[in-house]
Amino acid sequence: MKFTPTLRSAAALALTVLLLCPAAASGQTNLTMKRAREKMVREIIIAGGIKNERVIKSMGETPRHEFVRRNERKFAYEDWAMPIGESQTISPPFIVAYMTEQLDPQPTDKVLEIGTGSGYQAAVLSPLAKSVFSIEIVRPLGLRAARTLKRLHYDNVSTKIGDGFKGWAEHAPFDKIIVTCSPDKVPEALVKQLKEGGRMVIPVGERYQQTMYLFTKKDGKLVKEALRPTLFVPMTGKAESLRQDKPDPLNPRLFNGGFELFDKKTKMPHGWYYQRQMELVEGAEAPEGTRHVRITNKQVGREAGALQGFPVDGRKVKELEVSIRVKTINVRAGEKRRDLARLTITYFDEKRSPVGAVSIGPWHGTFDWDQVTETVKVPQHAREGFIHIGLRGGTGEVLFDDVKVGLVKE
Repeated sequence: MKFTPTLRSAAALALTVLLLCPAAASGQTNLTMKRAREKMVREIIIAGGIKNERVIKSMGETPRHEFVRRNERKFAYEDWAMPIGESQTISPPFIVAYMTEQLDPQPTDKVLEIGTGSGYQAAVLSPLAKSVFSIEIVRPLGLRAARTLKRLHYDNVSTKIGDGFKGWAEHAPFDKIIVTCSPDKVPEALVKQLKEGGRMVIPVGERYQQTMYLFTKKDGKLVKEALRPTLFVPMTGKAESLRQDKPDPLNPRLFNGGFELFDKKTKMPHGWYYQRQMELVEGAEAPEGTRHVRITNKQVGREAGALQGFPVDGRKVKELEVSIRVKTINVRAGEKRRDLARLTITYFDEKRSPVGAVSIGPWHGTFDWDQVTETVKVPQHAREGFIHIGLRGGTGEVLFDDVKVGLVKE
């Protein structure tokens, strides 16, 4: 997720052509979308580390703009999640590519997807597998996705409305299973329906601290490999209400704000997801504990930072105290003067629509470790917040440690 559109000029041009000449506009719009998709593949998918050529090709050919709301198509190839209605979102392009690469679908595979959503993930899988079976529990979304997939001739994709955690027994076993919603643990029905030797990619964990796992079925049991921190929208209905660890929106706080907890294999800090150009640094320089993070960017406009979500009820919590330790080295603005290192909190309502944002910073130039503490407002309609730390399109290096969000101290 990021919140600074970079396609406004192209979108404005396409709109002008549409008003002047509808026939020419169709070709212009297609060309605009094609160029945006090529940029996405080059600057987000490949630059982000995706190497599977088949996955890269599918991402470059799948029209993501067909799976988002019409009035938001100009942002379709930005690397952020976008609302699609019913309190759900379409995943960012990189996450779709990453999960697909980890799944490693083969031309002979039968793939099960849990959580159709917009239908975009199924569309990306379509040319990579023999058949794709996709289940969506939210009826309006499932029906809309089915219509879109049919209109675009993804003929090897089958969809149905139902509880995805029960799987699709009549078509089992499946070579691969991909889950785009996050349960506390892997549903047993999916374990049974996965073929021996098959792979499953699924985010598992608490509401705001999830980890993407790759499971491989060996001797009837799942062998897991932790991939990276992630965050998916809440599950719908009973599955979400039955979570064992529930967030407390009256006591907002961050997890691992000091970056002391991390995955020993990947060196990625726990609790922070969508990490871009960020590295964990160990040693005495850390102003708090023994670790901090360094975020570096050399290309203007490229994403560099990390995110974390937290619950907050704006009806009860009117303000938050935010604290962070920061150090900069040759930080310069990006395309605009405001594109600099900063901390940003974006608030969302119960339907996952944005209802406001606040920032601390910006920071630029070079300075040694400094602690910044500010009190920020919480919109009344806010039900959750997403904190982003990073360069926001600027260049240079910024170091962060001891990031805290909490109730204002009396």
